[in-house]
Amino acid sequence: MKRQTILIAMLTYVIGAMACTNFIVGKKASADGSVICSYSADSYGMFQGLAHYPAAKHQKGDMRKVYEWDTNKYLGEIAEAEETYNVIGNINEWQVTIGETTFGGREEMADSTGIIDYGSLIYITLQRAKTARQAIDIMTSLVEQYGYYSEGETFTICDPNEAWIMEMMGCGSDRKVEKGRTVWVALRIPDDMICGHANQSRITRFDMKGAKANGQWSMVNGKGDVLWSKNVVSYARKMGWFSGKDEEFSYNAAYAAPDFTGRRICDARVWSFFNRYADGMDRYVAWADGHDANAEVMPLWVKPNRKLTVHDVETAMRDHYEDTPFALDGDIGGGIWDMPYRPTPLYFKADGKDYFNERPVSTQQAGFVFVSQMRSWLPREVGGCFWFANDDGNMVPFTPVYCCTTQSPKPYNTPGADELNFSMDNAFWVQNWVSNMVYPRYSMLFPSLKEVRDSLDNSYFRAQKEVEDKAIALGSAERVAYLTDYTAQKADQMLARWQQLAVYLIVKYNDMTVKPEENGQFTRTKYGLGATVKRPGYSEKYARELVKQTGNKFAKP
Repeated sequence: MKRQTILIAMLTYVIGAMACTNFIVGKKASADGSVICSYSADSYGMFQGLAHYPAAKHQKGDMRKVYEWDTNKYLGEIAEAEETYNVIGNINEWQVTIGETTFGGREEMADSTGIIDYGSLIYITLQRAKTARQAIDIMTSLVEQYGYYSEGETFTICDPNEAWIMEMMGCGSDRKVEKGRTVWVALRIPDDMICGHANQSRITRFDMKGAKANGQWSMVNGKGDVLWSKNVVSYARKMGWFSGKDEEFSYNAAYAAPDFTGRRICDARVWSFFNRYADGMDRYVAWADGHDANAEVMPLWVKPNRKLTVHDVETAMRDHYEDTPFALDGDIGGGIWDMPYRPTPLYFKADGKDYFNERPVSTQQAGFVFVSQMRSWLPREVGGCFWFANDDGNMVPFTPVYCCTTQSPKPYNTPGADELNFSMDNAFWVQNWVSNMVYPRYSMLFPSLKEVRDSLDNSYFRAQKEVEDKAIALGSAERVAYLTDYTAQKADQMLARWQQLAVYLIVKYNDMTVKPEENGQFTRTKYGLGATVKRPGYSEKYARELVKQTGNKFAKP
């Protein structure tokens, strides 16, 4: 989703609310050999459930209407594929998973005549691809044939064996384009590495001769692990954006050079992921900070100091820069109850001077978040487990959704619920209801939410092997039915528990107080009335800040 390009000298401009985060784990960097990737779809006003496209057969000559994913604007028609595969969320029945973040780039490169936008490109490709490599071929072929409508985009493209990062931009619509309508490059992420992107183009130099990419990592193993459009360098030369030798070409330097925003607001999120699970990331604090123009560039991927689990990636998607130089608990921006979130817009003024808010991975405008687990050694119906959350990942559990699921669970696809119509049967609305109770009184209410969230998460992990062993023992059709039913059960269970949590929070923490409990029950006095509530008041840190600002105004005589 979108990040509007802004100049460092014009900090009053607002980054587009639509801004996302992707993390990627190679199969030799994961604890069980899974390829793992994550995605937070962030956009204020976004109402999005769990997408579903059933497998289908099509007649020759059938056409498909394309609507822009962000706005539902009609863009045109493309030829339908003869066969399309089952897609649930951002994973298909072959365990192919695609995510994205928008980096924008040079505005003149946007192609307003294109028919396929980034969101449509993702879901059309998921319906057609059996592998990540095939997905890259389909995506690049589609935009060459029909034109690419969106701004610059970074895609995560994974299957049970490989993880890729691809960056793509259009070549404008007001001039004749030689050799292609898009400029793109795709790199296979080494199996023992972790990678990430967050609304800033991350690909710099890449290997065009079969040696090494970025001067650091061997990229060629006989499979062709670096792919690029034929015009990726020549187009930059034609436009006057690059004049060096081919081997000196850097994709983001030519098309989307990182400025302060690209580093502090975007790459810092990737740094937080690397810093959590890799050694030596202190050397890149200056890059993530964004102020030093000569800071060492953060690498595209790093080797983790241990092998990561799905839970580790979920934890990274819940990050607010805790215990880092960018932590959000050192000032009054979080209010009385230390909320690790900040209001938008990201930029604000005070006494005529421009300032910014930190933008962590976990953000209140998340429409949905996922962590996709892809395993090559299991039957494909079982191997693809898509862990889904229909709100800010920090505030909700990730329920298991198997890639063979043939129907989106009702809590994630609720009749009558949309961005303007609340429904108690809808996960997005119930989870947002709870989250918006917790945000302003975070330190007071979040421990109760976290207890329920973690209890559900842990229950899913504990049950996973037993569920999957049972599924493996079934025939293919029975396996699909069983896992579809299990996916629905866990969504229903989560929604019921979150409805209970909503009621619990309003009762326990009513009027900024805390009702006491015994053995899980609210206590009463011998007169039948509620027991005396606790009144936490200010934290010592906040009280000191208040006195600092008000002096003796509230001093007790």
